[in-house]
Amino acid sequence: MTSRMKISLVIPCYNEEKNVRIMLETCRQRFENLDTDIEYLFINDGSKDRTFEELKKLIADYASEQIKVINFSRNFGKEAAMYAGLQQASGDYTAIIDADLQQDPKYIVEMFTFLENNPDYDTVACYQSKRRESALIIFFKKIFYWVMNAISETEFVENASDFRMMRKEVVAAILTLKEYHRFSKGLFTWVGFNTYYRPYEVKERQEGATSWSFGKLVSYAIQGFVGFSTAPLKIASLLGSFISIASFLYLIYLVFDRIFFGNDVPGFTTLASLILFSSGIQMVLIGILGEYIGHTFLQVKQRPIYVVKDLLESNGSSTRAHNDKP
Repeated sequence: MTSRMKISLVIPCYNEEKNVRIMLETCRQRFENLDTDIEYLFINDGSKDRTFEELKKLIADYASEQIKVINFSRNFGKEAAMYAGLQQASGDYTAIIDADLQQDPKYIVEMFTFLENNPDYDTVACYQSKRRESALIIFFKKIFYWVMNAISETEFVENASDFRMMRKEVVAAILTLKEYHRFSKGLFTWVGFNTYYRPYEVKERQEGATSWSFGKLVSYAIQGFVGFSTAPLKIASLLGSFISIASFLYLIYLVFDRIFFGNDVPGFTTLASLILFSSGIQMVLIGILGEYIGHTFLQVKQRPIYVVKDLLESNGSSTRAHNDKP
C-alpha cells in the first residue's frame, strides 16, 4: 500500500493577523478536490500585531488539518522565514506562498498537477504577468535583472518570484546552502534542476499594508549583487587602475605644458574638482569593499539564521528555544 502524496505549504507571516485565517480557509477551498495531504507551515516572523495569537487559534479551530506554527523570537526577515519553513517541510512537494493572498492558492494546484504530469521538471516558478508597482519601481527592477545577468554566472529570470513549488530533492539541495545573508531568488537558480516558469496574476492585498519599501528593495538588491558576483570588486580594481593611469598621464601633460609652453598649472578650481572627484570614487570603492567584508564578518560569526521561540503543531505538541546555525 503506497502512502498518500503530501504537499508542504510554507507561509511566511509578518503582521498578518487579519489574513492568516482567510488564507487557510481559501487554501482549504482551493484544495478541496486535491487527492493529497496538505501540511501548512506558518512562520511568524516577529510580527508586532496579534499574528501569533491568530495562528494559535487556527491550530485549535482546525484540529483536522496538519498545521505547524514556527514563532520567531524577533523579526529575522522573509528569507529566514522561508528557510525555516523549508527545514520543517516534510512533503513530497514544497510550495512557498505569501499570507496576504496576493498569490492565489489555486496556482498551487496547477503547479502540483504540472509536476505530477512532467517528471522531467523539478520546480515550477511563477512570475508576474503584469506588475502592479509604479513605473519607477518597474524600471529599477528591470535595471537590476539586466545588471545581475551581466555580472553573475547565475541566471536571473526577470520577475520570477518566491512563489513556487519544488520537489523534495530541490528543497534538500537548498538546505545545504547555509549562508547567513540569503538571496533566495539566486539560491533557487544556483542549485540547478529543471525549472518551468509560468505566469500568474497578482491580486490585491487582502488586508493590511505591505512591509516592503523602496529602501528595503535597494538593500535586497545589494544582497543579490554581493551574494552572487565578485564583479563589483573587479570593477573597483579596474576603475582604480583607470584613474591612476589617467592621473599619471595628466601629470605628464602638465609638466610638458609648463616646460615647453610656459603655461602655469591650472588653479584652485581644477585642483579642488580633481580631489573631490577622486575622493568620491575612493569612498564608493571602499563602500563596495565594505559590503563584502561585512558579509564575510557576519558569516564567520556563525550566528543562527533565525531563533525559534515557539514551535506549535496541530497535534498539541509544543517546543521552545530552537536555533538553526548557518
